[in-house]
Amino acid sequence: MRRLLVLGAGGHGKVVADAASAGRKWTVIEFLDDRYPEHGALEDWKVIARPADVAGLAGADDDVIVAIGDNARRLAVIEELLSRGVGVTVVTHPAAVISPRASLAPGCVVFAGAVINAGTRIGRGCIVNTGAIVDHDCRLDDAVHVAPGAALGGNVHVGRRSWIGIGASVRHGLSIGSDTMIGAGAAVVADIGDNAVAMGVPARVSTRRDSDGTVE
Repeated sequence: MRRLLVLGAGGHGKVVADAASAGRKWTVIEFLDDRYPEHGALEDWKVIARPADVAGLAGADDDVIVAIGDNARRLAVIEELLSRGVGVTVVTHPAAVISPRASLAPGCVVFAGAVINAGTRIGRGCIVNTGAIVDHDCRLDDAVHVAPGAALGGNVHVGRRSWIGIGASVRHGLSIGSDTMIGAGAAVVADIGDNAVAMGVPARVSTRRDSDGTVE
């Protein structure tokens, strides 16, 4: 019996578990959530403990995935787990198309309809969401979220903890900094730096974000 322990029993966790279930790699899927024991189930999956208990629960036949939507929090939890020797897996929906010449680091999740092409390197804890396209030779640093329907051209670099909004597109060869948010439907045609919020067609930086993620 192979079990998947999912940390975070919210909406994102539900989709992660659903993708894992579709892949049929795991015979048992269970959640750990800070609201346990009051929150004892999510759909037809059990919530069995709190995330702090994962090191004691994860056995040799168990895999762990962190299903926290917030990029910074997700990465912090993954780094803590890895530092404690807890293995973190990758979850991919069987309806995603992932080149065997692409690489995904621990903690990544890839949902149905997503395409990841050859030569792309994806860092720890990234989310490539439903129907997103990441073309050839892209580099996504740790904890990037490419939202549903977003598209990255070839050779795009996205920095740590950045978020590419629903339906946004990024022209090939561009660079997007760390801790940056690209708004839904935006068209990025020039490089965007760190700690920015960029929106529109073409995308323009509208505000800057502080180091804690708040918008100035």
